[in-house]
Amino acid sequence: MIPKIILGKGPHATRRTIGYLFGKGRANEHVDPHLVASWNDFAPDPGRSPHRDPKVVQAQLAAQLDQPVTMLGDKAPKYTVWHCPVRAAPEDPILTDAQWADIARRIVAAAGIAPEGDAEACRWVAVRHADDHIHIAATLVRQDGRRPQRDYDQRAVQREARQIEVDYRLRRLKPGDGTAAKRPTSKEHFKAKRLGQEAATRDVLRLRVRRAVAAATDEAEFFALLEATGVTVRLKRGPSGDALGCNFALPGDINDKGEPVFYAGSTLAGDLSLPKIRQRLTTTTPEPKAVRPGNPWHQATAATERIPHHLTHGDDPTSQGQLAALGAAFDLLPLTAPATVRAELERAAVAFERATRSRIAADDASACALRRSVQAIWKDPARHGDGAGLAMLLDVALTAVAYAMHWHRTRRHTQQQAAAEQTLIHLQAAYVQIAGPVLAGLASRAPSPQTKRRYAQHVQQAVPEHAEGILTDPAWDALATVLAEAEAAGHNAAMVLDRAVSQRTLDDAHRPARALTWRVRRLGERHAPGPRAQAANTRHVPEHPAVPPAQEHQTRRR
Repeated sequence: MIPKIILGKGPHATRRTIGYLFGKGRANEHVDPHLVASWNDFAPDPGRSPHRDPKVVQAQLAAQLDQPVTMLGDKAPKYTVWHCPVRAAPEDPILTDAQWADIARRIVAAAGIAPEGDAEACRWVAVRHADDHIHIAATLVRQDGRRPQRDYDQRAVQREARQIEVDYRLRRLKPGDGTAAKRPTSKEHFKAKRLGQEAATRDVLRLRVRRAVAAATDEAEFFALLEATGVTVRLKRGPSGDALGCNFALPGDINDKGEPVFYAGSTLAGDLSLPKIRQRLTTTTPEPKAVRPGNPWHQATAATERIPHHLTHGDDPTSQGQLAALGAAFDLLPLTAPATVRAELERAAVAFERATRSRIAADDASACALRRSVQAIWKDPARHGDGAGLAMLLDVALTAVAYAMHWHRTRRHTQQQAAAEQTLIHLQAAYVQIAGPVLAGLASRAPSPQTKRRYAQHVQQAVPEHAEGILTDPAWDALATVLAEAEAAGHNAAMVLDRAVSQRTLDDAHRPARALTWRVRRLGERHAPGPRAQAANTRHVPEHPAVPPAQEHQTRRR
């Protein structure tokens, strides 16, 4: 059940609201509008007055609601109307008028509009439009002339809605922590449909701004990238002339005066205000020797592979910073990916966006390596290659998201946990599409049976608990190929395999053969160590990072 609070202002705010509630709607979607409850249980009902002009009854109802406001005259508050649509889920049972009336009373009581037993509370009505929703409209002056105590009414209403779901056995939504991005209003949805947009302007702008933040290395580049994507930026300047904030608009999205409709960054998402964007850009601005030369796909993969360790061993700000950086990576990946997987990667980015924010302040500096390497990938799209780089990155990203899901769950971030779960579905679909052809190409170059038998002995020695699953996996030929290529480049195949195994546990890998294939390929493309270095490497095996509980292992899919 989703309640959403909207405030109205102006001399005729109540009359406009009542007119909308008992009208046909913007697309004739209002079916049989009628009162199900009111502050006194006998307010005039424009929807149930067949022998009277509905407009006259609407004016009468608005006047009665407005009476406490009118009594204040010039001392009336700026916002005089409290409007709260409450919608049930499509799969919920159809509630009766009496049940919706009970829900309305509980909502206005929780919000402080009309506490139970308060005879001097605000005046309000609940109007049912269709089977699945009602609208509650109230005036924001109590009958004794005072203002209602409705501090944090949005949170209170959401808490009550969660309890209503339990009591009426409705679909139970995840409680939030106030860090979710603001959803488009119904008005914004209708406008997007009228303009032929696939998504509401608010959602389009949020994605474009997030991508610009992820791709930019400084403020000037950030604004240039936005301009290149058609976003109009208007800076809010202080008396000194310094920019204090920024607003964004899409071309063609105008108001009734023909002016662009601007959205403040902070209203698109809590982390998209100009100060927070600047903080993010400051921590990722390249330094003279910050980026090591090399394959950015390998660097991004290595940085992503360390995320589970940060989530299990790091402090909360570091962990939150890692998740924010992973979200930025997901924002940019669709722009560099083959067309076949772009849609799934975009869905993964949209889903994971919710998992990148919580009440924990992020340490953005802790994730510079991932941000800079993904920026390098985005700036050099010619390095797509055969898709192996993307497959490697998605392989470790699946594990990172599974750990993110566990991290959020242990902190009771229920919405973020659900977002991570949804992200896994889209990432897995993209991984299967991109990895299949790459692995098939590697398998077609498999070494001789004699060489494969030798590698099989290495596998049995290096990872005996997974050996049978690896050697019977269809990806075994691809693993043998990358071992042979590493050997041809001057590496010791057994040592490369040992290092690949020691990088991270295979216990949470659904397909260990694939996981090892990507690790060995990355190791094999590095400069081969000399004999002394190889001898030293055999005496040092890094510890495996901790793994999450067993239930997380079931989520991992390769």
